[in-house]
Amino acid sequence: MSNGGGVGGYVGILVSDPSLQNQFTQVELRSLKSQFLLMKDHGRVSLSDLPSKMSRLKIVGEGLTEEERGSLIRKSYKSMDEEIDFEHFLRVNERSGRRGAKDSSSSAFLKAATTTLLHTISESEKASYVTHINSYLGEDEFMKKYLPIDPATNSLFEVAKDGVLLCKLINVAVPGTIDERAINTKRILNPWERNENHTLCLNSAKAIGCTVVNIGTQDLIEGRPHLLLGLISQIIKIQLLADLNLKKTPQLVELVDDSKDIEELMSLAPEKLLLRWMNFQLKKGSYKRSVTNFSSDIKDAEAYACLLNVLAPEHSKPSVKSVGDPLERAKLVLEHADRINCRRYLTPKDIVEGSPNLNLAFVAHIFQRRNGLSSKNNQISFLETTPDEAQISREERAFRFWINSLGISTYINNVFEDLRNGWVLLEVLDKISPGIVCWKAANKPPIKMPFRKVENCNQVVKIGRQLKFSLVNIAGNDIVQGNKKLILAYLWQLMRYNILQLLKNLRFHSHGKEITDADILNWANTKVKDAGRHARIESFKDKSLSNGSFFLELLRAVETRVVNWNLVTKGETDEEKKMNATYIISVARKLGCSIFLLPEDILEVNSKMMLSLTAGIMYWYLKNPVEGRPVGSGRENGRSLETKSNSITDDSASEFSPKENGHT
Repeated sequence: MSNGGGVGGYVGILVSDPSLQNQFTQVELRSLKSQFLLMKDHGRVSLSDLPSKMSRLKIVGEGLTEEERGSLIRKSYKSMDEEIDFEHFLRVNERSGRRGAKDSSSSAFLKAATTTLLHTISESEKASYVTHINSYLGEDEFMKKYLPIDPATNSLFEVAKDGVLLCKLINVAVPGTIDERAINTKRILNPWERNENHTLCLNSAKAIGCTVVNIGTQDLIEGRPHLLLGLISQIIKIQLLADLNLKKTPQLVELVDDSKDIEELMSLAPEKLLLRWMNFQLKKGSYKRSVTNFSSDIKDAEAYACLLNVLAPEHSKPSVKSVGDPLERAKLVLEHADRINCRRYLTPKDIVEGSPNLNLAFVAHIFQRRNGLSSKNNQISFLETTPDEAQISREERAFRFWINSLGISTYINNVFEDLRNGWVLLEVLDKISPGIVCWKAANKPPIKMPFRKVENCNQVVKIGRQLKFSLVNIAGNDIVQGNKKLILAYLWQLMRYNILQLLKNLRFHSHGKEITDADILNWANTKVKDAGRHARIESFKDKSLSNGSFFLELLRAVETRVVNWNLVTKGETDEEKKMNATYIISVARKLGCSIFLLPEDILEVNSKMMLSLTAGIMYWYLKNPVEGRPVGSGRENGRSLETKSNSITDDSASEFSPKENGHT
């Protein structure tokens, strides 16, 4: 059984560089892939292994001797211990095999390839993330068989290949994101089961705010170090910054003076809020400079010394101030941090070299252990939320993660603040309907003049009307002013338009017929009925949806093996309903659906989210029409997964029902 639907599927996904695809025919690529897998049969393949293994397998370029191949590779790469993947292998083959060692351009070609294909990884970062994983997953019943991981080796990438570690790490970062009943945890997984885990991982990572546009399931199965570390870094960052908001840490109101400033504080990205907190504490210690980043501003370790003196004066040493060498000062800072149990993520060298990821992790860890804030009850009462505000917050989260999953150039942290200049909305519109934006009339940030922002937002509204959105009470200035309900109403229609257009494009037999909410409803009822089940819903507001049975039947109808009915409850009590809702979301993501809703959205039968969840399942089914294939077949692998799921959205919230017109 082959991984991900066979070599052909792998080639089409991982060989993303056009120059490589142009150099080899598909037949050659399949042959080379087979030979590469033979070379990897006994473990990792490094550059030093290539000369002998290529010669033994009689790989193209038989005119070259083993010594000639080795000489060419040594001239082109600094470290012969570097582990390689299939693209590296193709690069070496393309020149050393086809043109021979005497080709003067081959060496230059390979040297150029080292900058684009030999992605360097930070050993310090890897060691820090391994330490984090060992700490938080060491007691997990399943993972304890594989932990602790040795940070000095590449064991991390091997352990991560079955997808379980990444799924578990996501649940540490945002508890409850993945229903662990949906994770395949057999000791030995077949390729389909591994692919399911990685599909679940990637869709869940997007659902907590990670950017995974350039990562596919096959990348994770292959254990590609730079991509794995990039994803792990994002997951850990989300965990460490989880308390950097006013809901989790209301004491943060101490950083501001009045309610207007609190509004601004609530809109800050977690990293910026962490910097605001750090500077607030540094001011107490009479530190003269402002820290604006986690790199160059902290290289001399003086800010750290001051911060720890403010937060933990009982452990401070006067000698730190007199130390002139930054590296020595950094060592003393970390000794101070050790005494309050805050050291984990970096070394003195990481401080003086300004490693941004590790320094951010270090400061976030200090904040978690000892934030030095005091409660102000009169201000904290301002933060109390109503049920309506809680739902608005959930909607904002869903739209934010959806927008970030599209792969646009701007990452947003708060839709109400980050969309106010109109630019991001124009980017989203252009992404889902290429060519619809008049960029000549758009104003690119930073935008100082308010009327320029209004111009952008006016075009956003104009395009919305062109797409037949219902925008009776929405003007460009409403977006500029941050009107929450109107912004959410626009975003829902934008998301819904994206869903319907994607479905329309897949329904090639409809000859351009518009897809409506009613079509999605009828499709779902028909699929369940055709599977021999009696469950049926009248609309996406049907209260029976709250127990989860209809969605479970629908998921079984599109893929018979995806639901384990031994894990399904009767859905009679609130607890049973929530268990089913959590399971539904994880099973849908495991299948390949890119969705952003929460269990509460199913329990409350939010009509918009019910529509988008159903549409997400429908989209996956139409995209994968072959009956009887294993879950997570080759169609779901690698980059193709991202092309699909980065475009579709499956959650939102409003009062739209399938009986309403197609473009309300």
